[in-house]
Amino acid sequence: MCSKLIIVPTPIGNLEDITLRALKVLGEADLILAEDTRKSSILLKKYAIGTHMESFHKFNEHQQTGAVLEKIRQGKLIALISDAGTPGISDPGFMLVRECLKADIPVECLPGATALIPALVNSGFPTDRFCFEGFLPLKKGRRARMDSLANETRTIILYESPFRLVKTLEQLSQIMGPDRYASVSRELTKIHEENRRGTLSELCLWYRDHTPKGEIVIVIKGRGKDCEMGQ
Repeated sequence: MCSKLIIVPTPIGNLEDITLRALKVLGEADLILAEDTRKSSILLKKYAIGTHMESFHKFNEHQQTGAVLEKIRQGKLIALISDAGTPGISDPGFMLVRECLKADIPVECLPGATALIPALVNSGFPTDRFCFEGFLPLKKGRRARMDSLANETRTIILYESPFRLVKTLEQLSQIMGPDRYASVSRELTKIHEENRRGTLSELCLWYRDHTPKGEIVIVIKGRGKDCEMGQ
């Protein structure tokens, strides 16, 4: 393989969801940039991959990007992974890809795991058109973002922390209406995977009484969209 940056998706839960091509790249790379080397070492150990890893995360990507570009210029093949899923999707990666492209350094992204697509399909809502919003702003701009999404006719996909889920469902219910249908997916591909569907108010009540754990995806039916659930 020639010197380049390769974006390598990793499993969001079940380690068997890694692709054969991803394993080949990780084994042949000169260096793996990992969001958390301790978490990624579990995956590499399972597949007997001994490639050297270095940390690359949101707290050091500004400082590390220049050095990474120089290593590629020197002929290194570098793979970028995150803790789970595809780097650059609500994870570090965008800045490095952008700077590589500015410097005419080849970038390749492998297809692979991401939480948003399984959650979308599991929701039962229309999949022909959707918008992915990632994590909502924590403070500034949060209400404005929710207000704009209230009129969105496409299916809406959000990421959320289990610690903020109830608050977010409450706010969405107030702004979009308690009867808007939604789906909450958590622990996707893991032993305790759960996909719960209902109105925003119903989901809010459920998770007030059942403390959620794990990574969470919220999928919301677009305004005015008819589907089998909540016509």
